[in-house]
Amino acid sequence: MARKTERYRVEGANSLWNIYDTVSFWKVMKCFIVIQIGRFTPFLRVKNWLYRTFLKMDIGEQTSIALMVMPDTMFPERIHIGDNTVIGFNTTILAHEYLIEEYRLGDVRIGNEVMVGANSTILPGVTIGDGAIVSAATLVHKDVPAGCLAGGNPMQIIYSAEQMAERKRNEVVEWCTPKK
Repeated sequence: MARKTERYRVEGANSLWNIYDTVSFWKVMKCFIVIQIGRFTPFLRVKNWLYRTFLKMDIGEQTSIALMVMPDTMFPERIHIGDNTVIGFNTTILAHEYLIEEYRLGDVRIGNEVMVGANSTILPGVTIGDGAIVSAATLVHKDVPAGCLAGGNPMQIIYSAEQMAERKRNEVVEWCTPKK
């Protein structure tokens, strides 16, 4: 499944060389400073307030963005995170990618009650469905359906939502069954 990105061709030098033709230098500086403060802020409410207020990120209620998470410095307003979601330590969330002959922009949509493990990278144009789990150190290069467990580099679906539900039912039965 292809990521949902908008593509913009560039002429001459590579697209990153032309960065300030695509985004304001002052916007990048403001975003960089706010993100650096947020990365080290141990107070989740303060971090969410910073990102909502100054970066225009869409962050749901009781969402936890862990220490050292790196939201996109150029287009943070294209990041949408649902309620009661956890973004693990040192995760990078990109809404842009600058290539040789083009640059691409895409919204990142992370659903409600999603768990993203530490040191993951989420590429632009990706949607992670409600209740999904992304294991640590995953390169999220395509959509993750709701309720799935995904992981790896490149990312693969490890368990579907149905398989995850069956595993949870089996765990409940094990917990409720008396041991002999």
